[in-house]
Amino acid sequence: MVTIAVTSESSDEPRVAASPETVKKFSALGATVRVEAGAGARSRFADDAYRAAGATVVSRSEALAGADVLLAVRRPPVDDIKALKPGAIVAAMIDPYGDRAAIDALAASGASIFSMEFMPRTTRAQSMDVLSSQANLAGYKAVVDGASMFGQALPMMMTPAGTVPAAKAFIMGVGVAGLQAIATARRMGAQVTATDVRPATKEQVQSLGAKFVAVEDEEFKQAQTATGYAKPMSAEYQAKQAELVAAHIKLQDIVITTALIPGRPAPRLVTKAMVESMKSGAVIVDLAAERGGNCELTEPGKTIETANGVKISGPLNLAGTIAVNASSLYAKNLLSFLDIMFDKKEKVLAVNWDDELIKGTLIAKDGIVVHPNLSAKS
Repeated sequence: MVTIAVTSESSDEPRVAASPETVKKFSALGATVRVEAGAGARSRFADDAYRAAGATVVSRSEALAGADVLLAVRRPPVDDIKALKPGAIVAAMIDPYGDRAAIDALAASGASIFSMEFMPRTTRAQSMDVLSSQANLAGYKAVVDGASMFGQALPMMMTPAGTVPAAKAFIMGVGVAGLQAIATARRMGAQVTATDVRPATKEQVQSLGAKFVAVEDEEFKQAQTATGYAKPMSAEYQAKQAELVAAHIKLQDIVITTALIPGRPAPRLVTKAMVESMKSGAVIVDLAAERGGNCELTEPGKTIETANGVKISGPLNLAGTIAVNASSLYAKNLLSFLDIMFDKKEKVLAVNWDDELIKGTLIAKDGIVVHPNLSAKS
């Protein structure tokens, strides 16, 4: 019998790694699920709902003791992992580039550590892609929060008393978060433009009814990796793009920045001078704040107002502010991932270590760091 442990997260992380829905499905696979009491409270998943789905609700130490699998949202404490069965499976958003010493400590525990951020971007892995599921919600919430901070109507309104003009929203970075931000801003009635250095995004932007803004030269046409991420651009291209953006951004009401390159600090897209050119009341929501921010003036975890009246928000866990949805989707991502490790007939774990999804996300096994993107040395 496979035992799965689900624990509560730190005080600044409201999400949880299993929902009553996924507990029920794990039970159907033959697993026993032990959930720490209160783990789902901040996602509105009551202990009784977990019990009704087939889970055992226990203390943290009881949930962890000898478990075969630990599911978590953030990187779990090493002491939690040491309480598991030797060689247990741990799946979470590990933040693999964030703290090398912590990664080495996780590896030393002897557990098989899976970093869900490394999930390959393939068709088969779509249901397991935690970055996409969480970024989708963050893109939506960024526009909702930006609209609230803006304090004016977004859609054009024609009334007997006069016309209210449509607000202008500019989305910088057209990944999953950016696409959802475009769609949400359009649904709310804003006049939307967007920019990205990847040529494939132009058609996506236009398909959502927004206008694409970019310097479309030869370098731009080659600016995408085989895995779909943006390549670092030359200083010359960055200068041309910055000039175009500077002329555009001064006219905008709401700017959402979403640009991130895995393992690198967030690229700076909005300079201090650009912010100073914007009108009073304009809003910037910087979704890259956790990696230093796309805006030069972003203060991670804070919302500030500049001398010229521009509000800049640097949220650190925007998906977590709608934890009910975020936890539900994240839990399904983990369910889909763990499902490929199960022998359905024997109802035991049977991990195929050669599976591309297993190899792609496995960062540590048998006491050593094994992922090719991470050196085995500190």
